[in-house]
Amino acid sequence: MFDIIRKEVQWGDETLILESGRVARQADGAVLATLGETTVLAAVTFQKKPKPGIDFFPLTIHYQEKYYAAGKIPGGYLKREARPSDHETLTSRLIDRPLRPLFADGFRNETQVICTVLSHDLEHQPDMLAMVAASAALTISGAPFLGPIGGARVGFVNGEYTLNPSKDDLEDSKLDLIMAGTRDAVMMVESEASELSEEQMLGAVMFGHKAIQPVLDCIIDLAEACAKEPFEVEQDDNSALMTKARGIVEAPLRDAFSTLDKQERTSKVAAAKDTLIAGLTEEEAADSTAVSGVFKALEKEVVRGDIVKTGKRIDGRDLTTVRPIECHVGMLPRTHGSALFTRGETQALCVTTLGTGDDEQRIDALDGDRRERFLLHYNFPPYSVGEAGRFGPPGRREVGHGKLAWRALHAVLPAATDFPYTIRIVSEITESNGSSSMASVCGGSLSMMDAGVPLIRPVAGVAMGLILEKSGEFAVLTDILGDEDHLGDMDFKVAGTSEGITSLQMDIKVTGITEDIMKQALAQAHEGRNTILGEMSKALSEGRQEFSDYAPRIETLQIATDKIREVIGSGGKVIRGIVEESGAKVDINDEGIIKIASPDAESIAKAKKMIMAIAAEPEEGVIYEGKVVKVLDFGAFVNFFGPKDGLVHVSQMTNERGANPKDFVKEGDQVWVKLMGFDDRGKVRLGMKMVDQSTGKEIDPAG
Repeated sequence: MFDIIRKEVQWGDETLILESGRVARQADGAVLATLGETTVLAAVTFQKKPKPGIDFFPLTIHYQEKYYAAGKIPGGYLKREARPSDHETLTSRLIDRPLRPLFADGFRNETQVICTVLSHDLEHQPDMLAMVAASAALTISGAPFLGPIGGARVGFVNGEYTLNPSKDDLEDSKLDLIMAGTRDAVMMVESEASELSEEQMLGAVMFGHKAIQPVLDCIIDLAEACAKEPFEVEQDDNSALMTKARGIVEAPLRDAFSTLDKQERTSKVAAAKDTLIAGLTEEEAADSTAVSGVFKALEKEVVRGDIVKTGKRIDGRDLTTVRPIECHVGMLPRTHGSALFTRGETQALCVTTLGTGDDEQRIDALDGDRRERFLLHYNFPPYSVGEAGRFGPPGRREVGHGKLAWRALHAVLPAATDFPYTIRIVSEITESNGSSSMASVCGGSLSMMDAGVPLIRPVAGVAMGLILEKSGEFAVLTDILGDEDHLGDMDFKVAGTSEGITSLQMDIKVTGITEDIMKQALAQAHEGRNTILGEMSKALSEGRQEFSDYAPRIETLQIATDKIREVIGSGGKVIRGIVEESGAKVDINDEGIIKIASPDAESIAKAKKMIMAIAAEPEEGVIYEGKVVKVLDFGAFVNFFGPKDGLVHVSQMTNERGANPKDFVKEGDQVWVKLMGFDDRGKVRLGMKMVDQSTGKEIDPAG
C-alpha cells in the first residue's frame, strides 16, 4: 500500500529523518520530518492553472501546533485549537519569507503549504523542523521551486556558536538567531541578541549557513528518489508591450521619481500609469495583468538604474544618509510614558503603560504555560499611508513588525527583580514611508525612558536596502523609503545600542546575498544607528527618575513560603481585606514574593504594614508598639505584632516589689514594649520599664 522513501542525515548531535510516501499521499508533496521525538508534517498543494487576473504569486503558508503533540489539552473555555497564536503566525511568516523568492518568475498558481506539529518532545523546537519539512515537500512536489532551502537556529554561549539549541539552552545564550538559505546564499535572518558586535552576528549567520549544508544534501537525496516531474510555467512574452510602454512613460516616471514629497510622487506615478493605459490600444490595455507587470518593471528600471549609476536616491539623498529626525517625549498628559518619533515621512507615536503582575500576559503554549511581562503591540492604520482601507484586528504584518520591535527592546530591559512592573508599549504608526518597525523601536525606547523604565541603554533601529543588478553591481542603501523597499532586493533591519546589536532581520527578493554584501550592510547600519541614537539623546538620554502621577508604584516583599496561606487567608479573605482597607493592589506568587502597587505611597505603606504583621516574625531586642488585651494579677498580655500576644510580667513594668499591674496599665492602652526573648516553651517575654512610654525610645540605663 505504501511506497515509503526515507532519508537520514546527521545534523549536529542529532539525526534528521525525512520521510515521504506514507502520509497525505493526495497532496502534491508531503514530508514527515523528525528530529529527536519532534515530528512535523508538511503538505504542499498547488493549482495546475494560474489564478486569472492577478499580478502576484498567491502563496500561503500555515504553521499549526496541535496540543496533542505534547500530550496537552488546550487551556481556556474552548478545548479545540482555534485561531493561530502569535507564535504560529510568526512561524508561518518565517517559513514564507525564504521560500517565496525561489518560485519561478511568472508562476501565478495558487499554492498552499500546511505544516502541522504532530509530536513535540519539548527539547527539539519544531519551527525550524517545519521549515525544513516545507522545503522538502516543495522540492518533491513538482512545483517550479528553485530550492531547496535549509533552516537552522543558532545560539551563542560562552563565546561559542551552538546549533539548534533547546529552549532551556537559550536561557544561557546571548543570541537566538534563525536563518535560512540555499546552497550558495543566505535568504532570511531573524534574531534577538544581547548587544553582540557586527562581526559576531555575521559569524552566527555564516555558522548557520554552513550547518544547513547536510540538510540540503538530504532533501536532494529524497527528491532524487521520489520527486515529481517539474511543472512547466508558461512565460508571457511582453517584450513588444515593454518597448511601447517605455516610449510612453519613461519620461513621466523619471519626473515622478525625482519628486521629493511622497504624496506628490505617488500622484505622479498614478498619473503615469493612466498615461500608459491611454497610450495603448484597447486590446493591449485589456490585459491588465500584463500592463501592471510592465509598468512595475519600468518603475524598477528607472529607480534602480539611477541609484546604481549615480548613487543618488529618490529623495535626493546619497546611499548612507539618514533622513531628518525629530523626537518628542511626554506628549500625552495621562499616559505613563509617551514619545513621538519622526524620521522623514515615517512617524510612530509610542505609548508605554506600567502595570502589575495581574497585567502579565498568560500564554498557553505547546511547550508549557508561561507569563510574559513585556508586551509590544504595533498598529498600522490606513491613514498612515494616506489611504482609506481595511481597519480591524491585527494581521500577520502587524504581528510580525511588533515582534521585531519587541526583540530589539527586550534585551535592554531591567531584571524583574529590579523593576517589578509589567510593561506594555503600543506603537501607533501615524505616518509611513519606510521602516515603521524601526521607528517603533526608537519610539518605544524613548517612551519607556519617559515612563521611568531604567533601560540598560537606549535602542535605535535602521532599515537597509539593496539594489543588485544582473551585472553584479550593487548599492546598499541606509534608511530606505517605502518605494526603495518595494522596488529593491533586500529589507535588512538592524537594531541595537551604542554597544552592540539587539535584533537583526533580513528578507530578500532575489536568490540570496553574499557575505560581502551582508558585511557592508552591517557596517552602514552601524553608522546609521549611531546617528539615530544621537538624535534621540537630544530628547531624552536616560530613564526619568520620577514616574507619572498616574503610574502605579510597586514595592516588593519576600515572605516565608509557609506564611503564604496566612496572608491569603481562607478563600482569599485576608488578602481581600488588606486590599480593601489599604486601597493598594496586592499580588503574591508561590515563591512568597509579594508585589504591592498603588499610585499612593501611603496605601503601599499601609498594605505592607498589614502584611508584615501577619507574615513577619518578631525580633529579639526590637521595640514594638502594642495594645493591652488582658490584665492579670502578675502582669499584662500585649498584642504587639499582628496576631501575636506576649506577656509583660509586672517585674518588667516597674522595679517596685509587690506592685499591682493594674496601677500601670488597663485593657485597651497603647504601650511600647521591648521583646526580651522567649521562655523554654517558646512564649514571648516583653518588657516596658526600659522603654520611654511617651516616645517609644529605649531608656539609657546609665541615666
